[in-house]
Amino acid sequence: MTHPFRFGVEMMAPFDGLSWADSAKEVEALGYSTLFVPDHFHEGYGPITAMATAAMATTKLKVGPMVLACDFRHPAVLARELASIDVLSRGRLEVGLGAGYQETDYDRSGIAMDAPGVRVSRLIEHTRVLKLLFGNAPASFQGEHYQINDLDGTPKPFREGGPPIIIAGGGKRLLTFAATTADIIGVNPSLPSAAASATAGRDALAAAIDEKFDWIREAAGERFDLLEFTAWLSVARVTDDASVLAEKLSQRFAAEPDDVLASPIVLVGTETQIEEQLHHRRERWGYSYHVLQADRAHDFAPIVERLTGR
Repeated sequence: MTHPFRFGVEMMAPFDGLSWADSAKEVEALGYSTLFVPDHFHEGYGPITAMATAAMATTKLKVGPMVLACDFRHPAVLARELASIDVLSRGRLEVGLGAGYQETDYDRSGIAMDAPGVRVSRLIEHTRVLKLLFGNAPASFQGEHYQINDLDGTPKPFREGGPPIIIAGGGKRLLTFAATTADIIGVNPSLPSAAASATAGRDALAAAIDEKFDWIREAAGERFDLLEFTAWLSVARVTDDASVLAEKLSQRFAAEPDDVLASPIVLVGTETQIEEQLHHRRERWGYSYHVLQADRAHDFAPIVERLTGR
């Protein structure tokens, strides 16, 4: 199954000269599917308030976190907030979940940062609890990290079963879980901590992405064709000379410039070249949902207009 193209914008602040609500209206007017917000203590608004405000200011725009760190909020509390946004927006919420990786978030807040495997285990339980609380019946769950006892999640989400779940990651265990549970999967370089970002470049190259999709395909089985795949674009630029930027990025990725340009987290070139890359990535891997940073939203708007829904 080929999913149609759609695009999102991750915003940490309003566009210059606009309020947050008017910025959301601008994102909608530019043709983007979704406004995403981050979940780090040092950037952006609080994600729950930011999503709710953006949803109330628009009529079609979806909102979502990219992504909520599960360590920061108990799922019983979070389920109510998310379901409320979904109800009030009439089903325009997508829920991105992650295991947390920024050491500064943990260090500065005093929240304990457990080992990567523990954080992934907590994310898995967190996701399961959310889905139970989005359901129609009272929920009970007895896990290592969360215990829920006959709790009826209220309000019920607008959509039966709750909003779509996005799980983003790069390791085999997390992507295997996402393949069996998520609706949308962000296939990224593995990043167990921010300190690993300097070596993550090679894990974003095409050969590594091929392996990640093999893991997902094997775990997903018959549901693979139902999954939507999203790429968070670390570097995106409309330019007549992609080689200049590729040369600069080659050291960061520890790879040849051509290999850098082929990475699904890099999108650089003329509008025609970018559209060709997007079609190729959808054919090779299934990426149909691409997320840009806010400072590139206007530059990419013509491409978004031409490709959305195709």
